[in-house]
Amino acid sequence: MPKKIVKKQDISLAQFVAQKREELGLSQEDLAYQSSLSIEQIRSIEQGLDLFLATTTRQKLAKGLKIENKELKLYETKTNFNLTSQSTMDSIREEILLNSTNPNHEIKCPLCGEKLITRIAKLYDLEDNLILRPKARCSKCPFQLSD
Repeated sequence: MPKKIVKKQDISLAQFVAQKREELGLSQEDLAYQSSLSIEQIRSIEQGLDLFLATTTRQKLAKGLKIENKELKLYETKTNFNLTSQSTMDSIREEILLNSTNPNHEIKCPLCGEKLITRIAKLYDLEDNLILRPKARCSKCPFQLSD
């Protein structure tokens, strides 16, 4: 019979990852190495900037933390903004990629109109191909650019 995985307590993904890493006696650098992720990705997750993970990131991080993918997924926050169309999300992604070198360019939240905090995550697939993934979150409301 498969082991039932239960969320231990009401903590964030960031807190869970940091807690598991410390239980294993690993530094952020050690976890990055064990997970085949960049130190920037580990820091971003532990700082709470990523509320949910791409599938390959989750798989690699789970491996580094010596847990199952399902356990890690329990702590991810899924925000569902049905008010935001796919075309709006796609245009935000394009705008982030096109203006990545312009620090003064502001992108507004489609829900509340406040400034979006943007970045481009550099990820690698299982064949070590670079994937640029635009990320954004609102500085005021809970909007996040989902994958």
